[in-house]
Amino acid sequence: MALDATAREANIWDSIKKFFLDNLTAYPVSFDKSLSAPETAGKATDRWYSVTMGSAQLTDMSSIILDVFVCSQQDNEWHKNAQMKDTVMEVLTDPDQTDTMRRIPFYQSHPTDPWTLLGAILVTEIIESPRMEAVDETKYKILHCTLRTASKV
Repeated sequence: MALDATAREANIWDSIKKFFLDNLTAYPVSFDKSLSAPETAGKATDRWYSVTMGSAQLTDMSSIILDVFVCSQQDNEWHKNAQMKDTVMEVLTDPDQTDTMRRIPFYQSHPTDPWTLLGAILVTEIIESPRMEAVDETKYKILHCTLRTASKV
């Protein structure tokens, strides 16, 4: 028996990647745990986001942990980082919803065929880490997000 589309990690991850690439357009977004600054089009950047998926519990109402690293360099007094964190919070919340929780479109992805909308992934909790600094002076915060979605397992 095939795994239902709502329980497939590839569909969850592809939907999350699409959401962030569509909504965080000012600075590069990587999907790796590395804090290293990505190079895009041969140019280095001093601001970027890194999104990683942590643990997941697949049940009728699945729970997924997602970490969004907000990274900046050459950032006296954390000003760039604070602006970037505020942007992510705007993307991850929805003031038009009565619960302010963002609904991330949840797709059945495919490498060549059109994607099919399955439902939504709900951002239910965001916990902000303290300010941290790596050895290369990259300043970063981590937004630990809890996502929930209905799954057939």
